[in-house]
This record gives sequence, C-alpha cells and structure tokens, in this order.
Amino acid sequence: MSQADADHQHHDEHVAHHFESAGQQVSSGKLGMWVFLATEILMFGGLFVLYAVYRHNNPETFEYGHLLLETKWGAINTLVLIASSFTMAWGVRTAQLNKRKATSVLLTLTLLGGLGFMCIKYIEYSGKFSHGTGPGKFFDVVAYEKYYNKHQADHAHDHDAKGEAHDEPAEPAPVLHGTTRAAAIAPAVNFHSDIADPAAGPAGLVKLDPPKPKGFHIPWVHDKPTPAQVVQSRNFVDIYFAMTGLHGIHVLVGMGLIGWILSRNMRGHFSSKNYMAVDLVGLYWHLVDLIWIFLFPLLYLIHT
Repeated sequence: MSQADADHQHHDEHVAHHFESAGQQVSSGKLGMWVFLATEILMFGGLFVLYAVYRHNNPETFEYGHLLLETKWGAINTLVLIASSFTMAWGVRTAQLNKRKATSVLLTLTLLGGLGFMCIKYIEYSGKFSHGTGPGKFFDVVAYEKYYNKHQADHAHDHDAKGEAHDEPAEPAPVLHGTTRAAAIAPAVNFHSDIADPAAGPAGLVKLDPPKPKGFHIPWVHDKPTPAQVVQSRNFVDIYFAMTGLHGIHVLVGMGLIGWILSRNMRGHFSSKNYMAVDLVGLYWHLVDLIWIFLFPLLYLIHT
C-alpha cells in the first residue's frame, strides 16, 4: 500500500482533504465566519451612522416618527429573538453531546422563532402601507389623514361607550398650523424640521411643537401623531424601512440556514466529532439577534 493510500485510509471522513486535521478545519471555518460577520457589522454600521447623523440634524423627525411604530410588536419581537438565540445556543450544545433528537427539537424551535418574528414584521409593514406611511414613493399623507381621522373617531366612540370624558380635541387634519393641506403635501415641503407656511413671514416656515413626554408610556394607544407630524417623519420612515428591511432579509437567510442544518441533523450528519456547521450557523443567528437588540431601542423607544 502506498503512502498516499495509507493517508487516505486514515483521513477523518468529516475533515476536508485540504485540511490536515479536524482542529485546523474548525479554526479555519470559525475564522472565515468571524471575517464574514465583521463585514456584516460594517454594512449595518453604515446605516447606524446614517441614523445618528439624521437624528442629530432632525430630532423632530425622529420624535414624531417613532409614534408611527407599534412598540408592543417591537418588544414582542425582541423577546422572540432572545428566546431563539437561547434555543440556538442550546442546540449547538446538544449537537456536541450527540443528542440528535434534542438538537432537532431546539433547531425547530429556533426556526419557529424566526418565523414568528417575520410574521410580526408582516403585520407591522402591512399596517404602515395601509396607513400611507410606507418608504419612498409609498409615503402618502392623504392616506394617513384618512387613517388618523378614523382613529380619532374610533377613540371617541370607545369613550362614549364607556361613558368617559374625551381627551383634548384632536388637531383638524386639513389645516396644519395655518398651512393648507395642499402645501403640506407639496414636493417643496421641507421634510426636516419645519412645514412651509406662506403666511409665516419671509422665512415661510413654522415650527411644530414636539410631542410632550408623559414619563414612561407605550405610545401605541393614545399618542398617535397628527398628519402634520407624519409629514415631518418621512426621513425616519425611510430609515426605519431600510434598517429593519435589511435585518429582515438576514432573518430569512438565517431561517434558510437553520432549515438546512435541521435537515442534515435529521439525517444523522452531526455528532460530537462533526458539529461545525451547527456552530457557525449559530454564530450568524446570534449576530442577527444582536443587531435587532440595537434596532429596537433606537427606532421604537425614542423619547425627548
């Protein structure tokens, strides 16, 4: 028997032939994954810098814009992803211990966590589009006026049904602090911090009052922004969809990878000697969860 045949016979079936040992393969795989994750952080880092610059230059935009978000859904999604990170880490451990059935159960739970996250994002996104507060060309203050007026009517009806006094009357949607509705939705409107108002003097601008915080509260019940504030929040809406949309794509990729290793695990491909794929997918999933933990407070918990 030649030396080459002897080496081939003693070569671990789980180790690719261009590696000398399992340890070298694992080290190379983890180094490659960490380099890839670093590029992911750089990509999201650019969006975080964009967020910081816009928020610093246009604070009103973000103060009004976060009122368009449903904090309860963001909080639920945060808990879902934290739980999925736990099941993913546990799944890696059971793979190391040769517990194939437990690994399959934990990977399935992680996959369901990702599915639950995406279902909640679908509810949020569909609500934004139906209210006329989608990204870019889908932003429509006219559609939001209809939603806003309906919300005010429903809110008043609920108070009447309970025999309660109404809150302070809402600002009429068609008139925005002396600005006509047509002027508010014109392309020439400054979407940064002011609304164009021809009657406001040479500057032609009128400052909107920022929302007054009431301590810790969840803004999805009573603090709905007015149409004037919605016009102010357009930049925030675009940034929200850019950041959460890119994150959502990464969640879908992670779900695909988890489904792949789940299928392999059910066919008995992983053991205490060969679990690197599970470990690397787990690293990717933890990064996806970590990014959301930053996105949630930055987008949903903005207070002055």
